[in-house]
Amino acid sequence: MRAYFVLFLLLLTGCSSTPDNQRYDLADDVAPESSPTLDHIEDAQPRYEPQSLAGNKDYSLRGKDYKIVNSSSEFTEEGYASWYGQKFHGHKTSNGEIYDMYSMTAAHKTLPLPSYVKVTNTSNGKTAIVRVNDRGPFHDGRIIDLSMAAAAKLDIIKNGTAPVKIELIRVQKPESTDEWQSANPNFYFVQLAAVTDAAKAKQMAQQLEHDYATTVDMKKADSAEVYRLRLGPYIDRDEAIAQRDKAQAGSYPGAFIITSQRELEQKQ
Repeated sequence: MRAYFVLFLLLLTGCSSTPDNQRYDLADDVAPESSPTLDHIEDAQPRYEPQSLAGNKDYSLRGKDYKIVNSSSEFTEEGYASWYGQKFHGHKTSNGEIYDMYSMTAAHKTLPLPSYVKVTNTSNGKTAIVRVNDRGPFHDGRIIDLSMAAAAKLDIIKNGTAPVKIELIRVQKPESTDEWQSANPNFYFVQLAAVTDAAKAKQMAQQLEHDYATTVDMKKADSAEVYRLRLGPYIDRDEAIAQRDKAQAGSYPGAFIITSQRELEQKQ
């Protein structure tokens, strides 16, 4: 159901030289022969999430340019929805997550990854809220590719496609880090330099703390006597981006963001 999406996914993941029959177990997309009842599947629960490091750049495909939507803007769209199932189950989505056909997710050509949208099947009035974490569908007239679970909730499985209206759900950024506890968000670092001398690394770290008015992480590499100097950590990716841009405009044009998951303490 997503002939062009396969090509796009290969391009995104750097596997364009891997034939389709090696990447996927199935040549054509299908629903599984048996699956759990999907009637109980609940809508995705919108929450603030920073944009994924992967899958959020403007891109071109088959001679057409795609510009990523500003998540702070109103966005609605009408067209046809399709769905994807077993062929893609367990494989990476465009933002690096693993596609699960039993989750309430979807693919869209230009919405930020991840984002949340309300999808209304205009032929029967049924609605669902899905989390967009993938790119596609690249068929004329089709505006969203739903997971099998979402397609079942909207009663689209049988016909394969249906007319829909989608509405972007905007979620405000939390005002404090205490409100980021609904999932394990990432830590973000801005890597600036790597040096082999420990004393010099400490001296540079002190200077960086002064110059950027932020914490500096000095991490020793596991396999070599190399010390990596990084600004951070930051929970807010926007803050990491601002520091990266400041570093790139100054003495560190090669500065880049790296990410690692953090464990959160359970609330009592």
